[in-house]
Amino acid sequence: MHDSTGPTPLRTEAPLGPVEFLVLAFPGGHPTRQAMAEVAALQFGGQLRVIDTLVVRKDEYGDVEAIEATHIPDLHEVTAGPDVVNLIGADDAQECANVLEPGWCALLALVEHRWAVKAARAVREGGGHLAAAVRIPPDRVAEARAALAAAGMEG
Repeated sequence: MHDSTGPTPLRTEAPLGPVEFLVLAFPGGHPTRQAMAEVAALQFGGQLRVIDTLVVRKDEYGDVEAIEATHIPDLHEVTAGPDVVNLIGADDAQECANVLEPGWCALLALVEHRWAVKAARAVREGGGHLAAAVRIPPDRVAEARAALAAAGMEG
């Protein structure tokens, strides 16, 4: 995460769970209301804490615009709160724009996985740390399961 205005302190009274930078891409000019409602539900339910957000839009001509998500009414529930700080910067927006298809937008979100706070604390207290994390798309898992089922190996 890059911030051209300097570091912004993050409230750290409570122990931190794993923090992840997500790029959620959507066709059109803004994230869907339904998707944002589900992210807000995770936040209000205590599973996630949104630390920062930014929306990047690439129009059909390839022109790019970065907008603070707090300025988009449909995203207010996801971006409102005392823990939101400006950590996602112009470099992050440009990197996203480089891979974004024309006519698409992306919600860049820095989130803390609150559901994993106790496990993360136990790992840190044991001298450990997260050494790697890999996201596997659901369609790849479905393909692997189908291949196992076809081979008669799925239990």
